[in-house]
Amino acid sequence: MRGLAVLVVVIILLGVLGVMETVIGADVSRNMRLKAFDPHRSDFTCNKEADVVPLTDTQAEAWFQEGLRLSSPELWPEDRNYKEAVALWERATQRQHWKAMLYLADAYARGLGSQRDTERAVQIIEGAMRLGIPTAYDLMGTYYMNGVGVNHDVTRAYAFWQLAADMGSPSAMAYLGEKISGTYDDPPAFWGNRSISLAMLECALAQGNGKAAYELGMLLNGVVSRDYQRALKVLHEGVKFGSDECAGRLLVAFNDGDAMVGHHKDPARATRYRVFGNALRHNPQLRLPNLEKVLPLPPAALPPWDMSKPKTLIDTAASTAP
Repeated sequence: MRGLAVLVVVIILLGVLGVMETVIGADVSRNMRLKAFDPHRSDFTCNKEADVVPLTDTQAEAWFQEGLRLSSPELWPEDRNYKEAVALWERATQRQHWKAMLYLADAYARGLGSQRDTERAVQIIEGAMRLGIPTAYDLMGTYYMNGVGVNHDVTRAYAFWQLAADMGSPSAMAYLGEKISGTYDDPPAFWGNRSISLAMLECALAQGNGKAAYELGMLLNGVVSRDYQRALKVLHEGVKFGSDECAGRLLVAFNDGDAMVGHHKDPARATRYRVFGNALRHNPQLRLPNLEKVLPLPPAALPPWDMSKPKTLIDTAASTAP
């Protein structure tokens, strides 16, 4: 069994290296050569970002987490200390903490805690790209789409997103998975390549991406099939992963008693999904790993809860304690 596990790891790494062969040894930068976006591709390999990102040291992780705490959406705007958060992320970035690099670039791009400096943001993302961070390529695509620090270029945006998805970025998979989920082409709104769309969304879902959960759940809920039971489970997982869209869709499902929930109205469950949807809209960083403890899917009964205290409901679902 140990030999089999090693073989599986080797196969995964070979797959990622295959994607990276056009990156390693090339000019890894905003101006790098890219393979043109192909919405009608016939294959997709599910690579995982966690398999390729570098390890982070304890001190850098502590600085990163403190920066998150100081800039948390849970704080009143006047209480958020972006200046100190940026200083901490700068220190973590010097130790190549890849998540800190992404947050630091975003702060410079938006002018949070420092003067807006889009060139600095692009430089930081280029550094993360050279470390092989899939989400850095995804963000570079977003910079091209929005003209942040680079010239607006839709063609390069989609090429970067395609490379990011192939490398393992769940956010790029979720975005492209939705874009190619049609049965025919209507660019730039969507393209018809549903089999690859589903493969991308499944891969992103397996990495805990809430946006992918929403898109996949909607496809399963009558768009490509009527697999209502799976759609319900996928959307519920999306709530755990931080998707307010998933919470909103399940609120409607249980409130109206639609086909996905067996035409059974359940206002008590709808109310709890409303609470979580509001919390997730307020704080996109919120995750709910213990959601089943307070909001299990039927046929399990809802545990009693004092709904006049929604924060205790949220805190319990957000806890990582068993």
